[in-house]
Amino acid sequence: MIKALILAGGKGARLRPLALHIPKPIVPLANIPFLFFQIDRVKRANITEIILSLSYQPRKITDIFGDGMQYGVIMRYSHEAQPLGTAGAFKAAENLIDDTTIVLNGDILTNVDLLEVLHFHRKKKAEATIVTVRVMNPSGYGLVETASDGRIMRFTEKPPEDEVTGDTVNAGIYILERRALDRIPAGNAQSFERELFPAMAQEKAKIFAYPMQGFWQDIGSPAKYLEAGFGVISGRVQLPRYPHSSCRLNDWEKSRITVDAFSLLDGKCVIKPGAMIENSILGEDCRVEEGARIKDSVIWSGTRILPGARIERSIVGRQCYIGEGARLRPGTVLGDKSSASDFSIL
Repeated sequence: MIKALILAGGKGARLRPLALHIPKPIVPLANIPFLFFQIDRVKRANITEIILSLSYQPRKITDIFGDGMQYGVIMRYSHEAQPLGTAGAFKAAENLIDDTTIVLNGDILTNVDLLEVLHFHRKKKAEATIVTVRVMNPSGYGLVETASDGRIMRFTEKPPEDEVTGDTVNAGIYILERRALDRIPAGNAQSFERELFPAMAQEKAKIFAYPMQGFWQDIGSPAKYLEAGFGVISGRVQLPRYPHSSCRLNDWEKSRITVDAFSLLDGKCVIKPGAMIENSILGEDCRVEEGARIKDSVIWSGTRILPGARIERSIVGRQCYIGEGARLRPGTVLGDKSSASDFSIL
């Protein structure tokens, strides 16, 4: 029986301060814990048994998902006392794996059709298939070089800029046969990216690349997290098919408030007359006062934005206070319970 393994044990150090008090895999994206997007993607491939590999603050994740039954899946958990790397996490879940497994990094937002990837994997009779994607700057990812038939000839993790030979990178989505587990030593930290995949390519094992064409974005840094949010509100990625309380433009009285069609607001927000919200996401219980303007930004729950404040291409954490006339310039990231005093510029 095919299962999915989601690698959800990372601390999210590069995403701080957003991931300081919450594990990266459940930071809110479009006001929904991020893992719901991945669970929904797996369910669309008719796979209902999911293993979550956990390490950092696991209780906060298990409290949300439990046994998974209320979301139409069977949820299993694999816990690492010490981080073992991506391949090590796969090995640690060996007792839960009995067949082909779809493995996803816990920070990838995508609309890739996993059924199509599975079909490709079976057609190639591969031991491993890596979904690949073309990016503008490949130096921060695993560079993948292939032969004409898609077989991976070389895998280089995060090469220096002067050694980049292409723009096709590892998308953090894999199909692995169970026999791949035999290649991973038990109890040792090991990664797919630096050990397993380069070794398989060097051995000329049946490891293939599936080039995807759709939307793909990791959420590993605040800037990338912001881009992922834009991917959702623009409609390039579907919202998970689970109940949520966000709403769009037609839920607000247009004569008093300007909210554009690409914004997503929780239904419990309070938006005062004269406020303007453009291409942004606001979480539960946010309060936006008269004349405030929010553009290309994400505001987490419980934040208050006073009259005349200006927020552009920024991220504001939970229960923050943005003072009257304050200005958050592009690139500003505020952690939970931060304050911007009246008429300050950040």
